[in-house]
Order: sequence, then C-alpha cells, then structure tokens
Amino acid sequence: MGSIVPFQDLNFQPEIPTTSKIFPKIEPKAEPLDEFTPQFTNPSLNFNNINPQLNATSSQNARGCGEAGVYSEYNRISELFRAAFAQRNGDVEVLQDPDPDCRAIVPVSNDSQVSDIVVARRKYEKRSSELVRVTDLKLEDQRYFRDLVRKTRMLYDSLRVLAMLEDENNQHLGPRQTRSRGDLKASQIMREHGLWLSRDKRTVGAIPGIVVGDLFLYRMELCVVGLHGTPQAGIDYLPANQSSNGEPIATSVIASGGYEDDEDAGDVIIYTGQGGQDKNSRQVVHQKLEGGNLALERSMHYGIEVRVIRGFKYAGSSRGKVYVYDGLYRILESWFDVGKSGFGVYKYKLVRIENQPDMGSAILRFAESLRIRPLEVRPMGYITLDISRKKENVPVFLFNDIDNERDPVCYDYLLKTVFPPYVYQHVGNGSGCACTDGCGNNCFCMMKNGGHFAYDINGILLRGKPVVFECGPHCPCPSTCRNRVSQKGVRNRFEVFRSRETGWGVRSLDLIQAGSFICEYTGVVLTQEQAQIFTMNGDSLIYPSRFAERWAERGDLSQIDSNYVRPAYPSIPPLDFAMDVSKMRNLACYMSHSSIPNVLVQPVLYDHNSVSFPHLMLFAMENIPPLRELSIDYGVADDSTGKLAICN
Repeated sequence: MGSIVPFQDLNFQPEIPTTSKIFPKIEPKAEPLDEFTPQFTNPSLNFNNINPQLNATSSQNARGCGEAGVYSEYNRISELFRAAFAQRNGDVEVLQDPDPDCRAIVPVSNDSQVSDIVVARRKYEKRSSELVRVTDLKLEDQRYFRDLVRKTRMLYDSLRVLAMLEDENNQHLGPRQTRSRGDLKASQIMREHGLWLSRDKRTVGAIPGIVVGDLFLYRMELCVVGLHGTPQAGIDYLPANQSSNGEPIATSVIASGGYEDDEDAGDVIIYTGQGGQDKNSRQVVHQKLEGGNLALERSMHYGIEVRVIRGFKYAGSSRGKVYVYDGLYRILESWFDVGKSGFGVYKYKLVRIENQPDMGSAILRFAESLRIRPLEVRPMGYITLDISRKKENVPVFLFNDIDNERDPVCYDYLLKTVFPPYVYQHVGNGSGCACTDGCGNNCFCMMKNGGHFAYDINGILLRGKPVVFECGPHCPCPSTCRNRVSQKGVRNRFEVFRSRETGWGVRSLDLIQAGSFICEYTGVVLTQEQAQIFTMNGDSLIYPSRFAERWAERGDLSQIDSNYVRPAYPSIPPLDFAMDVSKMRNLACYMSHSSIPNVLVQPVLYDHNSVSFPHLMLFAMENIPPLRELSIDYGVADDSTGKLAICN
C-alpha cells in the first residue's frame, strides 16, 4: 500500500489574540444555484426494508467549525428552525461547535431571555483532526482506491435516485411545499452507516481514488467522497482548536464565482475570502481574518497546497450545474482590498501546480466547442464525422491524430443486433401490455419486471437486473412511455478515437449521467454450433456469457441493508450464444477493457420474448465527463487462447 504520512508539525506558535466579538452577518462562502432547501416532511425511505430516520438538521452535521462558525450560518439556520419549530415564538439560533456532535438549539424570545433546549441527535464519529498526506501509491493501490470511490459514488447515486422515486410515488398524498432533495437524503443515510470516505484522516493534497477531471452533480457528494468536507462553505479547513499548533489550515476550496470580486483565469485564480454577505449574496460588511480566511493565509505561510473544485453552470447537466475537481493549487499571495461594493475583502492568489492532468473544467468547455464546430476546433485528425452514416440519432465521429489507421470505416455500421429468425416466432398481438394512455401500475411489462418500472421518469436505470423488460412494438403505449429507454438508440454524441494505450477507444462529447443509457452492443447472433465453424475460420467472436455481471452493482444496497439480496428476478438462462462482429458492428465494439469500468452491460428484452437472446444494452455506472474514455469489464479470457473476447 502507499504511505500515509503524518503532516509536518507546524511549530510556529502565534500570540493568542484576545477574544473579539464576531459580526453576526458573516456567513460561509455559499455557492450560487445550490441553495440549501430544508424539508420537514417525513423523509424516511423504504429501500428493501431500509427505514433511516432523517431530520431537519441532518445535512448540517459536517458544517463549519471553530468560533467563526458560531454566527456564520445564522440567517440560513434560523430560517430552517423557525419553520421546524413553528409552534415556538421568536427566532431560533444554532450554535455551531467544532464538535460535530454538538446540537445546541437556543430559542431567542422577544425579550432576549434565553433558555437551552437540547435536541436528541444520533451521535456521529467526529471528523479527524489529524492532517496526513498520501504518497507513493502503487498501481494496485490506485486501483483499489479508485474502485472504492467508484462504488461509494454508485451507492450514493442509487440512494439519491430511489429517494427521488419515493417522493414521486408519494405525490398522491398532496402537493409538496419544497423541491425534493434526494441528494441530502442519500448523504444522510450513508453518514449514518459510516460510509463517508476520508473521515478518519484529513488529507492534504490529492485524495486517493479521485482523479483530476472527476465530475459531481451535487455538493453533498463532495462530502461523501471526502473531496470537500463542508456542504455549504466554500473553504474547508482544519480549525485552530484542532490543529497541533493552534492555527487553522485550509485543505480545499470551491471556486464558483459566488463573490463579485472573484477572478478566474484557469491556472491562476484570485479567490475572495468568505464572509460579509447578506442572504442575497451582497457584500454588506468588511470581511475579517478568521475562520476560512485565516486558514488560507496560514496555508500560504506554510506553503500548503489546496484542492480546487470549480462549480459552474453547465447546460449538459440535469441540474444545470456541475462541480469539477481541477487539481492542486498553491497560495502565493494574500492581501486585504476594497471590493467592488466598497467593503473590505481578503483576496488570495492561487496558482495551479505544474505537471497535472488537464483541468476538467477546461475539458468541459473544449468538448462543448467540439460539439458545435469540430473541424474548426480540430482541423486535423477527423476521418469522418459520422461512421454510422446517419443510422444513429446523432453522428458518431471518427478521430485519429496518431497514425494512418482507418479500420472502423471498413465495417458496416450495425444499428441493432441481428437475432436468428426463430427468436421472433412467438411474438405477436397480445405479447405486450394493454396500456393506451401511458403505462401505470397495471402495465403487463412492468409486472414482468417484478412489479416495478426499471427506470425513473428521466430514463435512469434504477437497479440492475438479470434482464429488464421494456414495452415494445406490440404495446399500444406511446413512444414517450417511461418503459421505453434503450430501444430509442443513442442520445449522446460519441467519438471513436485512436489511442496509444488502448488502440481504438470511445469517448463522449457530452456529460453522461450515472444510470443513463449509452448504446447497444450489436452483432450478428450465432448459435454455439455456428460459432464453432466461425472460430475454425479464424473469425473473432464476442461471447456475452463472459461479460462480468456489473449490472448487479447498480442499486446494490448491501452496505446499507444487511437483508439486501442481489436481484434474481426476472431470471434468464445462461447466455449460450456468440456474436459475430467481423463484418458489421457499432461503436460499442471499440470500447476498451477495464477491471474498474464505467460502463455496465444490462440485458434487455423488448421486441421478442426469447429470454435466451436478450439485447446487450450499455449503461453508465457513474457520471462520465466529456472526453473520458468509456470502458467495459469483458470478464474472463478464453480458455484456449487466453485472450479477452474483445474486438478492439
């Protein structure tokens, strides 16, 4: 394993200043477009007998520390508890303590008489005060941590989607006053089960298992994976009273233009400190050198780098905003300046450390320009702008700037798998559902799935299964039916590209959300007898039975529920057939192999009922950023050749 190195002891002992009054309007550096919306309806969930109790303040457990946190969230928290305790008169104020178990709620009456109320809360393990740096990770260590982060993110997303689904199913109970926050529910459940990462140590520098360019749709997910430890504040830091030398140390920042004095030039950021804003994000008072502001100054003094996560609007996101990890930056300068609003603000010059991968935010912008004007952005390298020859809904680019290889244009593009004719013998009227206005609880196809739809209303795969039944051509339901997802074909813009590492590879020009449909793995289906003849002639075949059953990881709640059982229904027999891709194929055939894949194979039936011959549909296992290579776990190698069944 790699080395976990205790961070150096910062023996500098400053003079301890006398305690001064903290101005109550100072707030953490909250980010735009991600305002916290409390919910006070019963948020308990029912996922295979899971019934965690969530309550109003649950998402605040990881929030700011130290004396600067006493009044830092006064405005937001007071509104939250005013609603939660509406039967009480007066305002409510939450006193934040460095100890995350502290939950003192102090009601403030109109005559300023204060009495303490203690609210019983589940105790959580304290966030560690030990600073460490992880170094010298071997390849197997990197794979281990990458897989750990991937599975944690998959669990988080599964819980989030299921929470949203439960809210959808409860709409008949009456209109909801607030928008659903499945992201908060998912993070709370994982925290209650001790599944947040990097809580036992506070890591300075890179987080094992997280790579530059990783993309997140929710702030709470940053906390779950340990990249940024505060749900709302833009500066994450070790408080002074937990530091070995009594000084705060910053570990990460979120740059999203939340302050009018921010300047972002990519490799160089002029970052405005926190505090002094009102609830409308207007600078109304001077900032003070305390809390996160002091932590950034002390990190500059000691030469300690910080992780930078950028948050910005992005049209390709289902939420309209994304968070991207852009790597490590050093703080080179710090000064106090008069901001645009006329109030004093602290500014910090952050410079990106050299020899890191390209920034994920820059790749997002580059991919966006490629989608609009590919030949202008990359005038050299494109062989064709559509190897599907308009068969797909969107064009599939073919790009090679490495050598003269043009192999993919030599094949006929196969849009859908070709099955033997006898597969369709028993298909006809009456084999589908009878829903005419849209599929509901009585849908026959839904019943074949075990009484549940396989997808949410956005077409996201809820849980992997041995096989998924979709409504098909013999169903009278409309094309907009939520149970028609994979049969509609490709929706994202893809690029088959030449790679020095993997030969040919596939990447998307769009952000692909976890659980989204990608494409079908197509080929000409052969029986075992036919496959033996083709093999003797030297033709390479794909054997679906050898694909790893990664579908079982989508929606796997075994870490949450001890009674969780891997789905075994609907069941299908072993896939005893081969697929010939020697003459006809599609973009899926160029996806590379990985033991830590980001794409899963989900068997699907919709146009026939022969369970022995399902379509092989590909779905995203995690959020896949634009221009990141797609990979599949091709499973076990051939017994005789020792090679994977992969045509790439």
